[in-house]
Amino acid sequence: MRTGEPLPAVGEVLTALATGLWHWDTATELVTVDAEAARLLGLPAVQTTLTEARARARLHPVDWNEIIAVVGLAVTEGTLAEVRIRIMDEHGRVIRVVRSRSKPSFDPGKKSFQLIGTLQEVAEPTPGTPAGRSAVTGDWRRSREAFLLDAGRALAEARSTEEVLRVAAGLSMPGFSPDGLAVFGVQGDRLTITGHHGAQPGDDGPFSHMSLDTDYPAAEVVRTGRAVYISTPEQYRSRYPVTWPLASSFGRHSWAFLPLTVAGRTMGAWMAAFAYPVTFNPDERSVLTTVARMLAQALSRAGVAETERALTDGLQRSMMPTLGPQIPGMSVTARYVPTGGGLQVGGDWYDMIPLPGGTPSGGGRIALVIGDVQGHDVRAAGLMGQLRIALRAYASEGHRPDAVLSRASRFLHGMTDGAPEDDAHSDLRFATCLYVEADPATGTLDIARAGHPDPAIRMADGTVMARPTAGGLPLGIDPDADYPTTRITLEAGETMLVCTDGLIETGGHDLESGWQRIRTILEEHKGDLEELADALVQGVHGPSSHHTTGPLADRREDDIAVLLLSRPEEGYGEALFLPPPVRRTMLSVAQAEPERVAVARQQLRELLHDWPSPDQVDSAVLLVSEMLTNVLVHTDADALLLAEVRGETGNRRMRIQVNDTSDALPHKRRPGELASSGRGLILIELLADAWGVDPQGEGKSIWFELYESGGSAEPPDGSGPA
Repeated sequence: MRTGEPLPAVGEVLTALATGLWHWDTATELVTVDAEAARLLGLPAVQTTLTEARARARLHPVDWNEIIAVVGLAVTEGTLAEVRIRIMDEHGRVIRVVRSRSKPSFDPGKKSFQLIGTLQEVAEPTPGTPAGRSAVTGDWRRSREAFLLDAGRALAEARSTEEVLRVAAGLSMPGFSPDGLAVFGVQGDRLTITGHHGAQPGDDGPFSHMSLDTDYPAAEVVRTGRAVYISTPEQYRSRYPVTWPLASSFGRHSWAFLPLTVAGRTMGAWMAAFAYPVTFNPDERSVLTTVARMLAQALSRAGVAETERALTDGLQRSMMPTLGPQIPGMSVTARYVPTGGGLQVGGDWYDMIPLPGGTPSGGGRIALVIGDVQGHDVRAAGLMGQLRIALRAYASEGHRPDAVLSRASRFLHGMTDGAPEDDAHSDLRFATCLYVEADPATGTLDIARAGHPDPAIRMADGTVMARPTAGGLPLGIDPDADYPTTRITLEAGETMLVCTDGLIETGGHDLESGWQRIRTILEEHKGDLEELADALVQGVHGPSSHHTTGPLADRREDDIAVLLLSRPEEGYGEALFLPPPVRRTMLSVAQAEPERVAVARQQLRELLHDWPSPDQVDSAVLLVSEMLTNVLVHTDADALLLAEVRGETGNRRMRIQVNDTSDALPHKRRPGELASSGRGLILIELLADAWGVDPQGEGKSIWFELYESGGSAEPPDGSGPA
C-alpha cells in the first residue's frame, strides 16, 4: 500500500492479523461472529449468528464463568474486558486458546449487556513472566480471588493494630508482590507512620509527623481521598520533586498509594512499593483497592477494640478494690474474671470494708461484700460502682448487716425507679448481694443475703457443705424489704466460699450441676488459698472446663467474682488441750419455719457424706427429724441443732444435740399401736449408742451419739454413755 492510498477495510485488516470479530447481546441471547471468529471457535469459516447456548458449548465451562465475572468487573471499573478462553471440540477436547478483548456496556432499561470484541489465538503464558502477571483471567484471576479471601479472613481475625500490621506485612499478592509496605495515619494536620515493613529501623524518621501540605504522595492521598499510582522512578521525580530524594534511597521502581477510607472518612494511607516495574493495569488496581478497603476496616475495628479495652481495663481497675493488708487470724483472697457480654467489666463486684472499732491490720471486725448487678452493659457497670460505694458508706457508719442491705436496697430502688418513661435508662435493675460481718478473733460470721447464692464451707478434712442462710429479695426490688441475719462460726482450718452465679453456671450448667462441679474442686484441692482461687476459676473458665459442659444447650457465660475466707489451724485448741472438731454444723429452726427440718436433714447427710454405715446415717437423720419436730410440736421455743464428728477415720464419734429454751423435760411414753406420736425417746433408745438430756440455765439439751466402730457401748475416748 502506497502513501496517500485509502486505508483497507477493518475486516480485511483483522483477517490479515488472524483476528476475528464478534458481537454478543445478552438481551436477545445471540452471538454474531465473522468468518475468522467462526474458524477460531471450531466452526465453518463463514459469518454466522449463534445462539448463546451454542456459543457456550464451544467454550470451556470454567472460562465461561470467568467471562461473566470479568464483564461485570469491567462495566463497574469502566475498563476493557480481557480474558483467555479455551475452545473445545465436539468431544470436549481443547483445540486452541484464544484471547478476547471487548468493551462491554450495560443497558439499565433492558438490564442487559452488549459486547463487541475481538478473538485472537494465543499461547498460554509462562507462570511468573510479565505475561503471566499482566492479563487477566484463568489461573491468575482464580489466584487473585483466593488471595482476597485469605487476606480478608486474616484481617477480620486480627484483634489489634499490631496484628493487622503483621497480617498486612505478610500479604503475598498474586503475580505482583510488593517488597515494601507502610501504613500512614493522621494526627491533627500531620502525617504519622502507624507501621511499616521492608525498611530498616529509623528509615521512617523523615516521613514521621510530616505536614499534610507536603508534596508527598501519601499526604496527597489523605488530602484528596484518591489513589496515586506511580509506575516508574521518572514519574515519581517529575510529580514529587521535593520528596523524591527521600524515596530514591530505597531503590524501588513502582509505588501505589491508596486511601484508607471508613464510612466516607479518610483515616490514612497505605503504600505498596515494588522492586520491579508495575504498570498497574485495571486488575492490579482492583486487587490493591480491595486490600486497602479491607485494611482500613481492620484498622478501624482494631482501634475501636483497643480503645474499649483501655477504657474497660481502667474502669475495672478503679472499681475492683484491693483486699488490703492481711487480717490477723484470717486469710482472704478474691478473683474477678469478666467473661460475659461485650465489655471487659460487668455488674459483678466484691469488697472488703474495715468496720468501726478497728482496722484489718489492727484485728478489728471487717465486712466482706460480694454482689451482681443485673446486666452486662455500661449501665450495669455504673450501677455496680455506685452501689459498692453506698454499701461501703453504710457499713462504715457501723450499721448491722441487715440494716446495711435494707439501706442499699432503698438506695438502688431510688436510682432505677421513677425516671421518665422515655428515658433510655429508666429500666428497673436489681442486684443480688451477700454481706458478711466477720470477727477474726472468734471466727463469728454474721451473714445477710439478698437473693444471692448461699455460702459454702470447706471443713478442715476437706468436707464441703453449702451453708443455708436466711435471705430476702434482691436489692432494688422492694425499698422496704427485710434481710434477716444468720450467725455461723468459722472454725480453725475451715474456708468459706462466696461467689456470684457466674462461677456456678458458666459452661451451660444450672445451679445444681454447677454446684457439684465447684464442690468437687473444693474437696480435691490440696494447695493454699491463692492456688484454690486459681483452681476454681480454671475449672470453670479454663481449657479443662470445655470437657465438663453442663446439661443446658446454651453454654452460659457470665462474669465471675469469688471471695475465699479461711481461718488457719495454728494454735487452735491449745488452751483447752482438746482435739479440734473435725466437722461441725449448726442450724436454727424457728417455730414459724418447720420447712427447715428438711434443710437440717440434708445438712446432716452432707456432714456424714463419708460415714461407712448407711444404716447409721439413716438412723441419725431419723432421730434429728424426731428431735426437731418434738421441739416445734411440744414447746413454744425455737430449736438449735448442733452436729459434730470427732476422731480419726475408722474410730469416729458422731454427736448430735438439739437445744431449746423450754424447761419441760421429755418423758418416755408407751403409745398404743395406732398412736401417731410418743415414740421419739423409744427410737433414740433403740438406735443411739448413747443419749441423754442435759438441763441448762435456760432450757435443755437432748443429745445422742453414734460410733463409727459399729455400735460399741464405749465411745472412742473411753468415756461411758450418759
